[in-house]
Amino acid sequence: MAAAVQECLELQLLEVEMLLSMFPKKGEISLDGAAVPALQRYLRDGGGSLPPRLEYSVAVGVGEPEVKVELQVQLPHMYPHVAPQLFARSDALHRQQQLQLNTLLTSHISSLDSGELCVCEAVQWLKENSLPYLENSKVSAEGVSKETVVKKTIQRMWIYSHHIYRQELRKKIFECAKKLNLTGFCLTGKPGVICVEGIRENCEEFWRVIRYPNWKHISCKHVETVEAEGSIDNLRLFQTFEDLQFQAHGDYGLRNDYHMDLGQFFEFLKQHQSGHIFQILFGVEGKLADK
Repeated sequence: MAAAVQECLELQLLEVEMLLSMFPKKGEISLDGAAVPALQRYLRDGGGSLPPRLEYSVAVGVGEPEVKVELQVQLPHMYPHVAPQLFARSDALHRQQQLQLNTLLTSHISSLDSGELCVCEAVQWLKENSLPYLENSKVSAEGVSKETVVKKTIQRMWIYSHHIYRQELRKKIFECAKKLNLTGFCLTGKPGVICVEGIRENCEEFWRVIRYPNWKHISCKHVETVEAEGSIDNLRLFQTFEDLQFQAHGDYGLRNDYHMDLGQFFEFLKQHQSGHIFQILFGVEGKLADK
């Protein structure tokens, strides 16, 4: 165990040194001055009491004129074999944009191979993906003084998994959706797809609950936010939370080679004004099933 911890801490130190070379300017990386020496001392002595967990933040510059998005990092002693705690924040982001950005950041990191260093990858992801949220936040701020009508907001979250088979997992998905008053569907089989829609906080709670403790090969592919006047129910594309199953390719039964008919799934999405989601989920254009 001590050897495994030592190997992890060596990797953490290597990643910090890499980040310091990428962000050499004062204030770009905020790090407790005693943290790295304590870690180095533990590695040099070859054991003893574990040093404090490594915590730091990286100020990522985004856009023109440049806006800072701060990535806050907390590393368990067994990182990278245990996931890091990452949180992105910016004074230029409203709470809603910040939560959406962190939901997709967490989804991206969880889709990476386990055991790989990922803080540098998180920094790069923020550089490439933060700008739309900053621009939306700016537009919202400019329009808030003109807004006189109270509007309702619904979030729609599209979740992809390599497969969904286990009965206890399906039970957890349906119970959680019911408890949080979410509509949508769960497509069982291979691949597995979940869509939930409802109040933003409830969607994000659903995403947190179903991933815990260790559902691998799952990612949040897309998040939609829809705003309109009146009841939130008028914004829903689905009236219930459906158990979605289509005819499989071949006579396999519900097991690992049970491939869903994606043509039928594409037809279902089109019927619910969501045909464009197919390409986001699978990277190819959808085709209707043969009649």
